[in-house]
Amino acid sequence: MRDLKIPASRHPEKAHRPDNAQPKKPDWIRVKAPGGQGYADTHRIMREHKLSTVCEEAGCPNVGECWSQGHATMMIMGEICTRGCTFCNVATGRPDALDVFEPGRVADAVKKLGLNHVVITSVDRDDVDDGGAEHFAMTIRAVRKQAPGTTIEILTPDFLKSSPGALETVVEAKPDVFNHNLETVPGLYPSVRPGARYFHSLRLLQRVKELDPSMFTKSGIMVGLGEDRQGVMQVMDDMRAADIDFLTIGQYLQPTPKHHAVDRFVTPDEFKSYEKAAYGKGFLMVSATPLTRSSYHAGDDFARLRDARNAKLGLA
Repeated sequence: MRDLKIPASRHPEKAHRPDNAQPKKPDWIRVKAPGGQGYADTHRIMREHKLSTVCEEAGCPNVGECWSQGHATMMIMGEICTRGCTFCNVATGRPDALDVFEPGRVADAVKKLGLNHVVITSVDRDDVDDGGAEHFAMTIRAVRKQAPGTTIEILTPDFLKSSPGALETVVEAKPDVFNHNLETVPGLYPSVRPGARYFHSLRLLQRVKELDPSMFTKSGIMVGLGEDRQGVMQVMDDMRAADIDFLTIGQYLQPTPKHHAVDRFVTPDEFKSYEKAAYGKGFLMVSATPLTRSSYHAGDDFARLRDARNAKLGLA
């Protein structure tokens, strides 16, 4: 299906804006500057354990809120990505070798933070044969050993260039939630996510369910990149065909002037409309707000996701 950009005439805020100018950031997208003791404590633990977080590397707008509560999304396998997605602020280049001691440091940090739920993500590592699958598995096992009561959510690369069996390695380590973001509608992949393939990512998530039907699957997209509503609806249908449980939708924010431009700021009412449509299509859990990110309120959302499945199965 071909994705068409929404005409400016349908959005008055774009009608008199030059093509190269960015739309003004609306009030609903503003957040408080990070600070406070909780934020400082989380920052200290991350530095003591020499750990990277996607909160910092990707410039997440929610870092102040999350870190003040001791919630940080661990980013393993270094700070340099082998891909060059135009929406992402993580550095692109040639990464260092994998650190075999990193899984233990992640587990120790999770224990010290006292996390009930942890999100672990990574850069893309196309330079490694298995794409870092075994490193993910080692990290999951290390957290299980040091913090057995912590539920684990992983946000993985697509393993597009990995050796056979990479996905199986990660699934066999038994994370509670397997997340891989589709990021945008297929028609925008060449300009937004040029190193990836939409249907490969979709199939990856479908394969997770085939390998372990009990594992929760999750995926997310950004809006405001130039997609239209019909394209978003089609992505939802594709996700449900792949039996994805949890959908996140958030506003794209341009990290620097060199990154993909913001096409427009989607209103809170439009996000509510997307949420209603997604639940109507059968998702167990939906988070759709301007500031939604994959790991935002992930622990609370996981509890709701589990309750929703139990209710569906008549176990509540």
